[in-house]
Amino acid sequence: MSHLDLHVPAGSLTVLVGPSGCGKSTVLRMVNRLIAPTAGNILLDGADTAGVDKVRLRRKIGYVIQHVGLFPHQTVAQNVATVPKLLGWPKARISARVEELLDLVGLDDGLHGKRYPHQLSGGQRQRVGVARALAADPVVLLMDEPFSAVDPIVRHRLQGEFLRLQETVRKTILLVTHDVDEAVRLGDRIALLSEGGKLEQYAPPAELLARPASAFVAEFIGADRGIKRLSVTDIDPELLRPVGEADGDSPEVSSAGTLYDALAALLEGGTGHVVVRRGEDLLGAMNADDIYRAAQVESAAA
Repeated sequence: MSHLDLHVPAGSLTVLVGPSGCGKSTVLRMVNRLIAPTAGNILLDGADTAGVDKVRLRRKIGYVIQHVGLFPHQTVAQNVATVPKLLGWPKARISARVEELLDLVGLDDGLHGKRYPHQLSGGQRQRVGVARALAADPVVLLMDEPFSAVDPIVRHRLQGEFLRLQETVRKTILLVTHDVDEAVRLGDRIALLSEGGKLEQYAPPAELLARPASAFVAEFIGADRGIKRLSVTDIDPELLRPVGEADGDSPEVSSAGTLYDALAALLEGGTGHVVVRRGEDLLGAMNADDIYRAAQVESAAA
């Protein structure tokens, strides 16, 4: 692996993306010392992880893998309670934490807690894996292709639920994926690696899509990066034009949406315009040219 210098801000979600074999999963394994780096240092809260006992270190780091890795002969509740039990938490505290986390990931403790992994759907098992990783309130959460083992519909729903969860827990997360769309949707920042673990670009999604740092980056993220960029570009009320009589039958989109949402509503509505609403208030309207110009403004600012 090439020299890699990466700073992950506390409370942020950083996505590692790149072709197969570029070292994405190796980076995660070095963070929790499953693999020892041959050179350099990995710092966690300013402390070199090489000087921390491996067991103590891993109890501070949650780890979610592609195929979950739940213990098949333990119930859902027992799986989630694994690390708190190792830490010697009192039973009452463990029970309360299990119930809290299952509720947080959208599962009912009374309904699902006594079930075994084989009695759950793939999406439910993945949620249990996330709950188990969060059980002891880790400092860092490592996620290695956590949603790739489920079908596209479930995957999209899990991504949305995970974003909601991150808004609540605000963990420092390193997530590995091979899917650029997933990286763009989830990441606060994206680290794009090429063969040998070379860091090609490290930037917020909008900047990566607007200004690829190399031909490799541009090719990897795809020719449709303009459309992808719309999905991470908020609607700016300052760029809306006043609502007119011709906009009366136009489809509406929330001001909390993105330019992609506005374009999708515009194309589906067939009126050539979309109205932007915040609660009961109509903020303004957009047509295709307005969306294009707004995208260019945001691209220049990225």
